[in-house]
Amino acid sequence: MLNATISRHNFRSLIWHASFLAFAQVFIDVDTVIPAMFIEAGGSALQVGILTAIMLGGSSFTQLFFAPFISNYSFKKKFLLIGINARILALLLMAVLLFVVADSPPQHTIWLIYLLIGLFSFGGAFANIGYTDILGKSVLNQSRKPFFSVRLVLNGLIFLLAAGLASRLVNAFEYPINYAWMFIVGFFALSLASLGFWNLKEVVPSRLPIPSFKAFIAMFSKELKENKNLPAFLGFINTQGISIAFLPFVMLYAKETLETGATDTGNFLIFKIIGSVGAGFSLFLLSGKFRYNWLLVGNALMAAVLPALLLTMGDQTPVKVLFLLGGITFAVYQVSMNGVLLEVSGNANRALYTGITGAGNILPALFPLLGGWLINNYGFTLFFSLYLVTVLLSIVFALQIKRLD
Repeated sequence: MLNATISRHNFRSLIWHASFLAFAQVFIDVDTVIPAMFIEAGGSALQVGILTAIMLGGSSFTQLFFAPFISNYSFKKKFLLIGINARILALLLMAVLLFVVADSPPQHTIWLIYLLIGLFSFGGAFANIGYTDILGKSVLNQSRKPFFSVRLVLNGLIFLLAAGLASRLVNAFEYPINYAWMFIVGFFALSLASLGFWNLKEVVPSRLPIPSFKAFIAMFSKELKENKNLPAFLGFINTQGISIAFLPFVMLYAKETLETGATDTGNFLIFKIIGSVGAGFSLFLLSGKFRYNWLLVGNALMAAVLPALLLTMGDQTPVKVLFLLGGITFAVYQVSMNGVLLEVSGNANRALYTGITGAGNILPALFPLLGGWLINNYGFTLFFSLYLVTVLLSIVFALQIKRLD
């Protein structure tokens, strides 16, 4: 039975995990560090698109297939631990690969990076189903919004501390040794973060029997009909969700057009983190006042600013500002998506809904592939234009979602 004491215990455990995860994320940042490392390894625009699809949209899309299996179990902590340990292993193997990459042909290196980033990303998708379920039933309702806000602020402070260290580390050595040490730090930090999950007390069972994937699809259809917010929510994720896959292409643009190097990568990382911290602190101060609906609309408008600047200013675009705005966009998206998912679902079907959101990541999974192909064949302008139209379309879906506090 969940009570205030257990809720506080789990709150602290989840904050512990979030804090060390935040430290790890700086050293393995999916918008700056990993794309820069991959481009240094010889990745082309299309290959960067494939990598981005694996890291972001693709990993979320696989939740659609993991959820039916995990939903059959009343307690999901063991799946949470399996997922995070897969991520820890992937980081260690990535570091080892980068230490020996000089002796490997570039194409072999790229395929091994795909494999290990796939393990890391899909492990995260597997863990996220259990994480969302446990968060929803192991922390009292009145503590949820404060949890998201406190996590953002605390993470922001850690981001700022870690960003300076990461920037120095990435500049201290040449490729690939600099990135190998980045992944070593990420490995140790994520290992410490996992202790928070080991310490969780999962006391509320939540089982939704799903005998087959066909039964899952039937439940999916039923929820679409009965929950009027769900179709609009999925429409919003499918359109606005591509925003989290945009910054790796900005990194590609900066390296190909402006010939940026490791020093610039560290600076871009710092500016992205400053944006995330600012957004997190603002949302913390307004945690009792903002409505998720307005966050969705504001997030879409902010995401539209990024390609608009690139289309109007071209080579004169201040790239650091793009990463600053990208950090704000990412932070707001994370808070709004997590909050809305908890609002539209219940304890019994939360794992199901986490899987259903995988269907909202079909376009985010495919868009990086399309983006890489467009850039390879037609350049950046067409890609930026298509991205702009898509994120603006998400406003239509955001306005269709009924009021959520």
